[in-house]
Amino acid sequence: MDRMEELIKKLEEYNYHYYVLDDPIVSDKEYDKLYDELVKLENETGTHLPYSPTQRVGDAVLDKFVKHTHLGRLWSLDKAQSFDALRDWREKNLRFIEGYNETHSDKLPKPEYILEYKFDGLTINLTYDEGILKMGATRGTGEVGEEIYEQVLTIKSIPLRVKYKGKFEVQGEGLMPLSKLKEYNENNEVQLKNARNAAAGALRNLDVKETEKRHLITYLYNIAYIEGKEFQTQEEIVAFIKDNALPVSKYHKKFSNMEDLLKEIEVQKEERLKQDFLTDGMVIKINDVKTQKLMGYTNKFPRFAIAYKFEALETSTRIIGVEWNVGRSAKVTPTALLEPVDIGGVTIKRATLNNLDDIKRKKLHLNERVLIRRSNDVIPEIMGPLKTDEEVYDIEQPKYCPYCHSKLYKEGVHYFCPNTLGCKPQLVKTIVHFASKEAMNIDGFSEKTAELFLEKLNIDQVSMLYDLKEEDLLKLDGFKEKKASNIISSIQNSKTVELKNFIYALSIANVGVKTSRDLAEHYKTIDNFLNASFDDLVAIEDVGDITANEIVSFLTDETSKKSIQSLFDHGIKVLDVEDSGDKSLEGLKFVLTGTLENYTRDELKNILENKGAKVQGSVSSKTDYVVVGENPGSKFDKAKTLNIKILHENDLKELI
Repeated sequence: MDRMEELIKKLEEYNYHYYVLDDPIVSDKEYDKLYDELVKLENETGTHLPYSPTQRVGDAVLDKFVKHTHLGRLWSLDKAQSFDALRDWREKNLRFIEGYNETHSDKLPKPEYILEYKFDGLTINLTYDEGILKMGATRGTGEVGEEIYEQVLTIKSIPLRVKYKGKFEVQGEGLMPLSKLKEYNENNEVQLKNARNAAAGALRNLDVKETEKRHLITYLYNIAYIEGKEFQTQEEIVAFIKDNALPVSKYHKKFSNMEDLLKEIEVQKEERLKQDFLTDGMVIKINDVKTQKLMGYTNKFPRFAIAYKFEALETSTRIIGVEWNVGRSAKVTPTALLEPVDIGGVTIKRATLNNLDDIKRKKLHLNERVLIRRSNDVIPEIMGPLKTDEEVYDIEQPKYCPYCHSKLYKEGVHYFCPNTLGCKPQLVKTIVHFASKEAMNIDGFSEKTAELFLEKLNIDQVSMLYDLKEEDLLKLDGFKEKKASNIISSIQNSKTVELKNFIYALSIANVGVKTSRDLAEHYKTIDNFLNASFDDLVAIEDVGDITANEIVSFLTDETSKKSIQSLFDHGIKVLDVEDSGDKSLEGLKFVLTGTLENYTRDELKNILENKGAKVQGSVSSKTDYVVVGENPGSKFDKAKTLNIKILHENDLKELI
């Protein structure tokens, strides 16, 4: 245990220097060596401390978001659109302070102001107790948000433990760095529109793996609730946050003169464009906490703080073409090709067009002049058309996939290509999904491997994986004999597969792990499933009209049929579902937490589900049982708070 604590302390220090201070003090190799040693010790001892850096690796897919009541309210800020509005705000402050000082002996100080960036992401609220991170939540209404604990664990700059042992809440902003947004969009066909939406979408994604892919950061700036400590100034609050190794922005400036502060805002109008995060303004706060408390709040805003909003950068250009791209999620999306134009030192040639409905709503046409806006986002936004006397042309939605020529289908406002198994742009994600543990369970597959196979081995459908030989892989960079042998063996071993895994491997839209299991339980054989009808599908619990249509569309698409037949021709054998008859846990909801002695998490999950139970990713008032192993996490604490029945491993014998 002493060695584990020593390793954790070292790794915490290295993480702080790397992610918070941006000043690495060890090489990646040295860090990985210590991390691997910690993983080995945890596996050998069965001990997983809640603040260990190994606990960040999340693969949970949560059922839903759970409400969370904040201990201290999170307020919005009133906004000033001009310097005159800021001067008026200052005059109100001075009148309040002068009025108070005329009638009280405990005089308030002359106001000093703290100037900070106004970050443009998603507000988050972190709860620490006894030095341990207990909860992460969204702002929500300010009083009640939603739990995002698993999601915030993916933010490496957030420490899992801190020095201060009292309970406190610290607020900040979850952000996607602009460099990471650019990198993401360069490597994904489905483009993220801007850093703000990317961060918000990541933190409010039930699939934590997807959150992790966004490489979010956070800057924390306020404490609305703390036990056992009081602050005199806003500076002290920031110092406390920093002293507990929590991430704070490097930019904090104090001013006693409003005109000096306004000059600094002018400077930051340009300087903020050099930052690697999205900011849409500056925040000004009175430094003295006593003054803050006495000034108080309106129904919506604190009176002691205000936000100054920057103007967005705008210009006009012409739409010279529209490019339709197929994303790895099968969505076919348009991109506007623009006459090159400079905004804020960046040459803009492309802009996102969400879908045909968005194009029609904005009344956009080819050869039309349009107004575009860039608020230090990577991808600009088309605001709308400008009046022109030149001839313009309608933008047409393609009827067929521009890559594989399958007939597109519409869902909501978007068009999709149904050929998830044979359409090349979708294949990278499809292959990784096909090989995943919940699908065909082929070890050693990453997105990088899939891209390499497509580029170098001309894999253009998943069935071609079963044609690969060791000598094919040995020609690729990074493949030695052992690695090549292991992947080929794993590919061949996957030929015999359970029905639920095969259904999931097909990448049918809206068909996840749970729906795949439900479909397998209902149809029992692959032949029955391949002949599923809409009416039969909607009769299955939790399968709605949209999902049923997705399945029928996939199963009746000729290209998809050929792709499935090709898998069978390559020797795939799908096992029938054997009905155990034991559904003694039908309808009961379980949550698993901690390390079990006699089962892996997946083994116990399968046992419970085979008996009709539902295994959830998070604890709620509707949970029936929480199964607790060694070193349980926050789910155990929440279960006790909600009076959910706790089961230990010995208790399971009676149930299963």
